[in-house]
Amino acid sequence: MEQEFHKIKRLPPYVFAEVDKLKAARRAAGDDIIDFGMGNPDQPPPRHVIDKLVEAVQNPRIHRYSTSRGIPGLRKAIAGYYARRFAVELDPERETIVTLGSKEGLANLCQAITSPGDIILVPNPSYPIHAFGFIIAGAAIRSMPWGPGFDFMDQLERAVRHSVPKPLALVINYPSNPTAEVVDLDFYGAIVDFCRRHGIYVISDIAYAEVYFDGQPPPSILQVPGAREVAVEFTSLSKTYSMPGWRVGFCSGNAKLIAALARVKSYVDYGAFTAIQVAATAALNGPQDCVDEMRERYRSRRDVLIGGLAAAGWEVPSPPATMFAWAPVPPAFAEAGSLEFSKLLLTEAKVAVSPGVGFGEYGDEHVRLALVENEHRTRQAVRGIKTFLKKRGVRPGKAARKRAS
Repeated sequence: MEQEFHKIKRLPPYVFAEVDKLKAARRAAGDDIIDFGMGNPDQPPPRHVIDKLVEAVQNPRIHRYSTSRGIPGLRKAIAGYYARRFAVELDPERETIVTLGSKEGLANLCQAITSPGDIILVPNPSYPIHAFGFIIAGAAIRSMPWGPGFDFMDQLERAVRHSVPKPLALVINYPSNPTAEVVDLDFYGAIVDFCRRHGIYVISDIAYAEVYFDGQPPPSILQVPGAREVAVEFTSLSKTYSMPGWRVGFCSGNAKLIAALARVKSYVDYGAFTAIQVAATAALNGPQDCVDEMRERYRSRRDVLIGGLAAAGWEVPSPPATMFAWAPVPPAFAEAGSLEFSKLLLTEAKVAVSPGVGFGEYGDEHVRLALVENEHRTRQAVRGIKTFLKKRGVRPGKAARKRAS
């Protein structure tokens, strides 16, 4: 029986799946593919976090249902993190909630606050769940092009002026996945002021707030006075503590939005496994030298990758934060677009990347490379890319040759 499911029809084929299918085929044929495609940390969590998990699972009572809001100790640890890192005081009972990763949390918030036809403002390019979480919930997305050549506040004012009905919410993500862009408190201050005046909620994603290399640590929107009147913020332990498979994150801020998320979660989940929440508490409350080591690891990989690509004739901006490089498609391949260029890299250089079009049509002039391979493998990837580009007539410029010498 052929069925037409309305919500599924609104979801286009996942563009990354096309690259993944080709990647699997090449590996099945025996190719050694170096995978920069997914932001999937390759290191284990810190030893003290694993030890706490092992200790916790020995308790025979811990295997029962947990609580969808998160155990009290973890919510207090989240509040403690905000106090230490951002000088923001949160009420652990009303202003923070534990989620099964930030992605699940955002998707459930979309279900909680969205009615069919609500307008949501989402930058383009952006991480797919930022738009499609709301699309699944029945919203209409107004994409705001951003990046070089676009003024964010100008795009925001234009979007609100031309939206009927008035937008319900704005999604922002800094440090950004995929572009690695960072912002300061003045930027957040302008966002909060604008959205308070227009009665628009702000949903901020700071999953990469601890993965930074240059300048000051990225701020939180909740540092802005009055932000909690309109804003919530999602983050995760996945990248900070190399815990992506554990699926634990949190949402903090506006009490009304937190309560709405808690209501939906109470129907759809019992919370993360309690032992994982206990270990997550140890991560937040324990020694943080592991976070410094994580930053240094990604910084070193970044420098090897960016320097190597420049020497190969591919000039890529050095990301100030995140575990990604947002790489312009070389001019020689501009007409092909990001998906076809990604396929060429995979088949000819044996390197997998994420096509920028997967993050929105305004990302089609870029590909995203994740810093998830060690330095040896990264150098191997650069050699493959250099050989591929050389075959296509791409040569390093004088500046790149000088850096490589």
